Amino acid sequence: MPDFYIYLAIMAGITYLIRILPITLIQKQIKNRFIQSFLYYVPYVTLAVMTFPAIIYATQVPAAGILALLAGIITAWTGGSLFQVSASCCITVLIVEFFMI
Repeated sequence: MPDFYIYLAIMAGITYLIRILPITLIQKQIKNRFIQSFLYYVPYVTLAVMTFPAIIYATQVPAAGILALLAGIITAWTGGSLFQVSASCCITVLIVEFFMI
C-alpha cells in the first residue's frame, strides 16, 4: 500500500509539471506559425485518438462501428449538422446489427 502513495505522488508531480512548465517558461506570445498550428490542432487530435477505438468497439459487431463511422464521415462531408451525423451513425448501427445478429 505505501507504493501506491509513492506512485500517486509521482503522477501528481508529473501532471503538475506538464501544466505549469509552459506557463513559467513561455512568457512571450508564440509567433512561430508551425508551433501555433500544432497547438491549435492538439485538442482535436487527442479527442480523435480517444474516440476512434470506441466507435469501432462500442458496438456488438465491429463492422457496424466501421460502417457507422463511414456514414458519419459522409454525412458530415455533405454538410450535415451534428444531429444528422449522430442520427445517421445510430441508424447505421441499428440496421447493421439487426441484420448481422
